[in-house]
Amino acid sequence: MATIKRFEDLEVWQKAREICNTVSTYTQKYDFSRDFTLRDQIRSSSGSAMDNIAESFKRDGNREFIQFLSISKGSIGEIRSQAYRAFDNKYISEEEFKILKNECLILSDKLGAFINYLKQSEIKGTKFKK
Repeated sequence: MATIKRFEDLEVWQKAREICNTVSTYTQKYDFSRDFTLRDQIRSSSGSAMDNIAESFKRDGNREFIQFLSISKGSIGEIRSQAYRAFDNKYISEEEFKILKNECLILSDKLGAFINYLKQSEIKGTKFKK
């Protein structure tokens, strides 16, 4: 297994970035862009998911890493809920909704698996090395 040296190398961060880009594209649509509250909430959630993965990587300890990955997973849940609202308000099509919902479900599963891996890992982080 290759050593990951940067958060950009993490598959979960890459997937979160894809979701952030999808959200950005969807929220530029005319009707969606005019619902300032929902637009800003879903953009914030998608940015938070991506940023918390990056921040967690730089924390240098597994417990903090897990905590921030869990926060990121929560943000992914928020995006899914907000996607339902966008679909119900007819800001996005059924196909767009399904794409975003599926991307979120995939990332949530990957984050859960990564969290479980870290919980079982003997490696505790660089700040615990002697």
